[in-house]
Amino acid sequence: PADGARNLNLDSIPMGLPMSDPTAWATAMNNLGMAPMGMTGQPLLPDFDPALGMMTGIPPINPMMPGLGIVPPPIPPDMPAVKEIIHCKSCTLFPPNPHLPPPATRERPPGCKTVFVGGLPENGTEQIIMEVFEQCGEVIAIRKSKKNFCHIRFAEEFMVDKALYLSGYRIRLGSSTDKKDTGRLHVDFAQARDDLYEWECKQRMLAREERHRRRLEEERFRPPSPPPVVHYSDHECSIIADKLKDDTKFLEAIQTLLTWIERGEVNRRTANNFYSMIQSANSHIRRLVNEKAAHEKEMEEAKEKFKLALSGILVQFEQIVAVYHSASKQKAWDHFTKAQRKNISVWCKQAEEIRNIHNDELMGIRREEEMEMSDEEIGDPPEMKETEESALVSQVEALKEENDSLRWQLDAYRNEVELLKQEQGKVSRDEDTTKEQQLKLLQQALQGMQKHLLKLQEEYKKREAELEKVKEDKLKVESLLENLKEQESSTSRVCACSQEKECPAEKTLSNGLVNSEREVLLVGIISTFLHVHPFGASIEYICSYLQRLDNKICTAEVEVLMTRLQNTFRQELSGVGASLEKRWKFCGFDGLKMT
Repeated sequence: PADGARNLNLDSIPMGLPMSDPTAWATAMNNLGMAPMGMTGQPLLPDFDPALGMMTGIPPINPMMPGLGIVPPPIPPDMPAVKEIIHCKSCTLFPPNPHLPPPATRERPPGCKTVFVGGLPENGTEQIIMEVFEQCGEVIAIRKSKKNFCHIRFAEEFMVDKALYLSGYRIRLGSSTDKKDTGRLHVDFAQARDDLYEWECKQRMLAREERHRRRLEEERFRPPSPPPVVHYSDHECSIIADKLKDDTKFLEAIQTLLTWIERGEVNRRTANNFYSMIQSANSHIRRLVNEKAAHEKEMEEAKEKFKLALSGILVQFEQIVAVYHSASKQKAWDHFTKAQRKNISVWCKQAEEIRNIHNDELMGIRREEEMEMSDEEIGDPPEMKETEESALVSQVEALKEENDSLRWQLDAYRNEVELLKQEQGKVSRDEDTTKEQQLKLLQQALQGMQKHLLKLQEEYKKREAELEKVKEDKLKVESLLENLKEQESSTSRVCACSQEKECPAEKTLSNGLVNSEREVLLVGIISTFLHVHPFGASIEYICSYLQRLDNKICTAEVEVLMTRLQNTFRQELSGVGASLEKRWKFCGFDGLKMT
């Protein structure tokens, strides 16, 4: 930055202009508390001792010597640097007044390598300008104007900062005091097209390098491309068909099959081969389903093992807590020391917390099982009542377990209250207030637990009442079913007797068409069903209705029975084209008129 150049930060702008008297330049740098360095980076005086803050290679400093004085102490870094006189071969540079503000500069253009130098003497030549500014760095070109200014282009950008250090210096050619031989230098940034072009080229090069680096990174992290798929042939088709039957190579083979189909390899000649491969892929579905079922079975077994292990751990925790509670009773408690009592109470609390955590986990597992059972109840409506009973029983068991756990917690709280009451008389008066607060909190907790226990007992009673109601409803339904069966059997007997008395001829006829009482029942049920459906019904629809009553009924038996009774049932075709369907209709009333 320009401010840093003005403050003469010699770490970044080491100035070492050649001069007629090198001792003066060394003195100037010594006054700044720095080792005298030239432009090449080599020390002007190799035996300089920075610890002494002075040069040891020169004679003792006389305060009366012109241009020299006693070496001051090191200057703090926040103070501005003092500029010294610079002697050149053809001219002398005098520093500006340090109390004046630093010379103003314009905004630095990007990639600036050119500076504007104004205030030159009228008699100044390019050789003098080169002599002054070539020590800042390699000068590529000087463009001098007749109006006492010029433009200097350096080889690198950092050389411009060195040249800005000379801004404000007064220049005098030789020892002349003529106005034409003096001037005040003003160095500033200059905007040049060559600098901008080189900077843009450099930026484009950096951008290309960055793109190339990113491309290499992307290629390094890019996953490898899949191997090419072979073209279809009979030999490759047989290989893929064998791989489709192998579980280890199925994924590779199915990918090849998919690629062939998408390429359009299927035609009339290869259709059978592709069909066989697709059939092999379909048979793999069964293997996948069996594998999934095996994994599900393993998962269920693992869940059951975990549940059993957790219940066993919970039982052991209950026994340990019971040991702590028995040890907390007065018979054994009085024999323990105070430290032992404290340890036992801490252990008891920890064991109860861990037991409650395990109990909550076990209850959560059972709730999930109950939710799964409720989902199965929604999916199976005929078995709704049995699943409701099992759900109620499981809920009752869960409530019992929760009731037991709450009772245990209540006993633990009561023991803690008793312990606090016993220790209350032994502690000092300062601790009475804290103990009372703890007792109040424990009493409130006990009241809350009692209320919760009462609620659970009420719920338990309600569940038992619901379970009894469900059992009563089940008994009523069973009794109704038995009555209906008895009524059906009695009506069938009455009908049979009336038919035997009224029309013996029809009896002989019916004995030829209907072979058993079961077929008579089937005819009655089918007639009632078709009478409700006046537009007829398909044989599958009729059989689905009959199979709800008896799972052993088959479609062929029903169709043979209905074809035998042509005066009772009639088959008709309905629909057009693809929607053509055979329907059976009840025609018993028409058959009665005809007979």
